[in-house]
Amino acid sequence: MPSSHTIPASEDSDVSIGWKRGVRVLGVAESVARSDTRSIVAGIVMRGDLRMDGFGLCRPTVGGRDATEQLIALFKRLARDDIRAIILGGGVISWFNVIDLPRLYESTGVPVLCVSFEESEGLEKYIREYFPDDCDERIETLTRSGERTLVPLQTGHSVYLIAHGIGLKRAKQLLNLFTIDGRVPEPVRVARHIAAGIHRDMEF
Repeated sequence: MPSSHTIPASEDSDVSIGWKRGVRVLGVAESVARSDTRSIVAGIVMRGDLRMDGFGLCRPTVGGRDATEQLIALFKRLARDDIRAIILGGGVISWFNVIDLPRLYESTGVPVLCVSFEESEGLEKYIREYFPDDCDERIETLTRSGERTLVPLQTGHSVYLIAHGIGLKRAKQLLNLFTIDGRVPEPVRVARHIAAGIHRDMEF
């Protein structure tokens, strides 16, 4: 099982400082079918006032191990020095293509918030079943990312969160800024709809 993600106390030293309405984040979500060879992953730059301010795509391999590299490349193609955090709608995409969250943070220099919305008994048994040849590497990447923490939002709903490069309290402030109702942050919600629309209407 993944070990607990320990957040250093120093990361929460600035929780009294609120996020500005002009803060920009990159929200990421995908659309994929098992019959695809590559998924559609949309990245949406959104400001704290909920104005969309940029957009990009990447296409990880379904069942592959290139999700982290694809996301790093997407971030670099955007060429934005004003993105203050990446909010992922899940850390395992494109049919068990596991995102290396610490590596994504280290490579971009931007804090990473990975949010998910459902309870889970864990993916290890499925990874071992479907990917016997490289299951240990996939599980090691999953374990390195850390355990999820259930975080209540000001909307009355909760999300499961893994955070790297940012303290839990500060991350919660950011999620509250970008979540106007329900539990899905707006950058992730918009990215999800755009990815789904592209997946539905375009042939790749």
